[in-house]
Amino acid sequence: MRILDAALDVFSEKGFAQSRLEDVAARAGIAKGTIYLYVPSKQGLFEALVRSGIGGAIAELETRLAVLDSTAEDRLRALLHFFNKEVLGTRRRNIVRLLIVEAERIPALADFYHREVLTRVLRLLRGIAQEAVRRGEFKSDELVRFPQLVAAPGIVALIWGDLFQRLEPIDTEAMFEAHLSLLMRALKGEAA
Repeated sequence: MRILDAALDVFSEKGFAQSRLEDVAARAGIAKGTIYLYVPSKQGLFEALVRSGIGGAIAELETRLAVLDSTAEDRLRALLHFFNKEVLGTRRRNIVRLLIVEAERIPALADFYHREVLTRVLRLLRGIAQEAVRRGEFKSDELVRFPQLVAAPGIVALIWGDLFQRLEPIDTEAMFEAHLSLLMRALKGEAA
């Protein structure tokens, strides 16, 4: 949708707090009032952006992983690959970047993102980990307690990409694979 693309552009350039609906409307080539046909406010526009931009991707990921009959390691690998391709490799990364920048000043953005995105991802990760513990794949329940461990390299890749990629490029796919390998050895109780 043209309005959401314009909102992502404007929010990315100016930040959420400094952006105005007039700016979004001008970028989309529409009257400001047209935005109100779809959303009630700037906050509503951000929420629509998250729901359509990342929420849809999460639903796709949930569907893919639900039918994937494989080990926890393979499911986590698929999840990391999906994040690399569908978030870091697309404009969706700008939504996450915007959240990192604005969440402290506008906690409602973080609250919404947590409710709509993170709770779903954490539930998915915990489910993978719980099943792996139950089947004996993992000797430890640490990933059940701290599913954020899987997401850590994604945040590093996002921040590194913005700040240092031009100085010292990272192959994110290889970094994710290295992280998963280290994580699996620890969770499976294997020697390094």
